[in-house]
Amino acid sequence: MRERSAEQGGAAWRGATDQVSLRMRVALLAAIMVGLASAGVSAAAYFVVRGSLYSDLDDQLVVRANTVVSSGILNNQNALPVAALYGSDIRVGLINSQGHGVAALGSPPPPIGDAERDVAGGELASSLRTVHDLRVLAVPAGPRGLALILAQPMDPMRHTLAGLGVVLALVGGAGVVLAGLAGAAVAGAGLRPVQRLTAATERVASTGDLRPIRVTGSDELARLTHSFNVMLGAVAAAQEQQRRLVADAGHELRTPLTSLRTNMELLIAASAPGAHLLPESDRLEIFDDVRGQIEELTTLVGDLVELARDDAPQAVHESVELVEVIERSLQRVRRRAGEVTFEPQLVPWTLLGDATALERAVLNLLDNAAKWSPPDGVVQVGLHQVGDNTVMLEVADSGPGIADADLPRVFDRFYRATEDRGRPGSGLGLAIVKQVAERHGGTVRAGRSVAGGALLAVTLPGSAG
Repeated sequence: MRERSAEQGGAAWRGATDQVSLRMRVALLAAIMVGLASAGVSAAAYFVVRGSLYSDLDDQLVVRANTVVSSGILNNQNALPVAALYGSDIRVGLINSQGHGVAALGSPPPPIGDAERDVAGGELASSLRTVHDLRVLAVPAGPRGLALILAQPMDPMRHTLAGLGVVLALVGGAGVVLAGLAGAAVAGAGLRPVQRLTAATERVASTGDLRPIRVTGSDELARLTHSFNVMLGAVAAAQEQQRRLVADAGHELRTPLTSLRTNMELLIAASAPGAHLLPESDRLEIFDDVRGQIEELTTLVGDLVELARDDAPQAVHESVELVEVIERSLQRVRRRAGEVTFEPQLVPWTLLGDATALERAVLNLLDNAAKWSPPDGVVQVGLHQVGDNTVMLEVADSGPGIADADLPRVFDRFYRATEDRGRPGSGLGLAIVKQVAERHGGTVRAGRSVAGGALLAVTLPGSAG
């Protein structure tokens, strides 16, 4: 039950603190810290002053007592009233070891106890104590077994300490209030960028507006705002890329779907009762068109799925022999490339990556080269090391090459050169190559081969052997 009560109390405290704003928390923290510091400084000052006052009081009593003893006036006890002249508020007395004695004329008798008797009897060299708000000093008064007693009231010192305590309390309280106000002001100024970030996130959540936030200063909050702007830019770029992908995909899907629908409607109309029968050659031609359109749609959908994989891993840890990947891709492309010849020149290379994705990218490069090469063309496939930890895969075809205006865009999604409009394909193959290369920490490049054809190159990290 006790543990449950403690847990409930802790939960209630956390709930209460969660309802307090961050600005108020900073102000309270500043006030508490200044309050603790003020309390510590005030306590230290109070005890230092108190000790100093006690020390001064004791020193004055000792000096007065030594002056009276050394003056010799105690040899005649009738002269004892003269000692009272050392202070009108001091009580003066002279006692023997039995505690009997006289008090100064006009002075109340000082307190007498065992300590004073011990001083008179020679058992103590001196005695200094506080009795009933009096500071009492006893010192030997010659060799006759006497002790001189001086007792001074402590009321003035206590009044001084009381006044000092009030002043310290007022100063500390004022410091706490000022610290709380300053903490609230500083927190308000410091949290203003956070408020802008909060307003920006609420704006993004409610409107989808991804405009960047104005950055002022160069402190941590400014860097946080800059990082948030970078995130907004990345989200905006992702949204724009998604919109472009959907728009381009819709445009690319519209053509085969329209053609497929037209052919299917023609076949259905020809199959209706009383309709004119299509010649067998026309029917076979329509069937071939439908089959080709279905294959084109299948390829396009597969490429779209490959490009739209947002959960694609950014770092993979499977050891891949790149030569084996290229050789498997060559076996597949040779079966469908007709008379096109592929001449590989490969060096052993190992990297960490996704073997399936790499094979897809290499196959796309080889298919693109086979598509643009003439029937008896030759495709050069080279894999050579270009640095300590970098390899370059180059695929050079013997086709017409890539126009200068198209070189910067051949790896864009759905981009197809003017002379490529009538050829089969989705316009996504090289975009997949670029995505796979970047996922593995590589780059892509397009240019011209020595023979004048297209040269597509991919650089990848790894190690030889």
